Amino acid sequence: MAENKRDYYEVLGVSKTAADADIKKAYRKLAKENHPDLHPGDQAAEARFKEINEAYEILSNSDKRSRYDQFGFAGVDPNYAAQQGGGFGGGFDGGFDFGDLGDIFGSFFGGGFGGARSRTGPQRGESLRTGLTIAFEEAAFGCEKEVTLERVEQCPDCKGSGAAPGTSPETCSNCGGSGAVQQRRQTPMGVFATTGPCPRCGGKGKTISSPCKSCGGTGQIRKRKTVKVSIPAGIDNGQIISLRGQGNAGKNGGPAGDLQIVVSVQPHQLFRRDGSDVYCDAPITFTQAVLGGDLEIPTIDGKVSYTLPEGTQTGSTFRLKGKGIPNVNGRGRGDQFVTVHIETPRGLSREQKEALRKFSETLKEHNYKERKSWFDKFKK
Repeated sequence: MAENKRDYYEVLGVSKTAADADIKKAYRKLAKENHPDLHPGDQAAEARFKEINEAYEILSNSDKRSRYDQFGFAGVDPNYAAQQGGGFGGGFDGGFDFGDLGDIFGSFFGGGFGGARSRTGPQRGESLRTGLTIAFEEAAFGCEKEVTLERVEQCPDCKGSGAAPGTSPETCSNCGGSGAVQQRRQTPMGVFATTGPCPRCGGKGKTISSPCKSCGGTGQIRKRKTVKVSIPAGIDNGQIISLRGQGNAGKNGGPAGDLQIVVSVQPHQLFRRDGSDVYCDAPITFTQAVLGGDLEIPTIDGKVSYTLPEGTQTGSTFRLKGKGIPNVNGRGRGDQFVTVHIETPRGLSREQKEALRKFSETLKEHNYKERKSWFDKFKK
């Protein structure tokens, strides 16, 4: 990076606390105003366009933006510190600073503070993450969905080279295409030979004399894309679907990153889920509890009939085997558990109350097993 580079926030005209949406809005406006196609032959407009794209590339990425906010240009360009003659500032007496320390570590471990590595080889693209909300039944039986997102793709005009159509990147004359140069530096510990990114090509090994107007020489563009997603049957809330190669495009022929989709399942009005099992409540009448009978129970497959035994107590739970959620691995299904609750009748007429009293008088102690057991324990 050059010494006279402007602050990225200043380039886009936003504050350091700007939200991602504000940064994106400012970038689109400036990129449109300064696009080389609108200013043919204007070198200043072309330079501004490249500067705008560079600023957005950093500020639109949360990790890069965090490093930039903390360390400035040195946090996002490992070659910047070397060009400025130091590291993160604050040198010691005798000219020894963190920049020297980074070079010393780099000579031993191939990296150090600046990570002095060549960027000429294939680089995998960044993975992206987005969310998708589906209905309870869609999670149970699977479905096909679409997600729309913005991702980095290879520029179709320059095919990712960054050079204008009809031209090609040239081998850097400073590093011979290796992307790295060796420097000898005097430190309090002696003379050390260090290898760092070439300052001319930025570690790429190539230079571009005629940048592509569509991508500003980066070889990549941001594009809105709709991707089809196959949701497997049995997926649960919070699980992640990974689509290989659907993330940001790689560089120098590297593969694209992945797209990770976090699935959110909407709650159901009747059903609750625990793993592959489904739970629900069902109200029954006093008469049904006493005499038993056939109940119509809702399931995710539709209504089924269940024969309620005589003398069913409130809170009793019965199982419908195989009526739960299909296992996401395709092996079998869970069960459905139904808990019944006796609904006490309200608003009885005088005749109904009288009939109920007469019925109650006919009941004996043995008709109330739980009541008798409770009183026996109370007496003890």
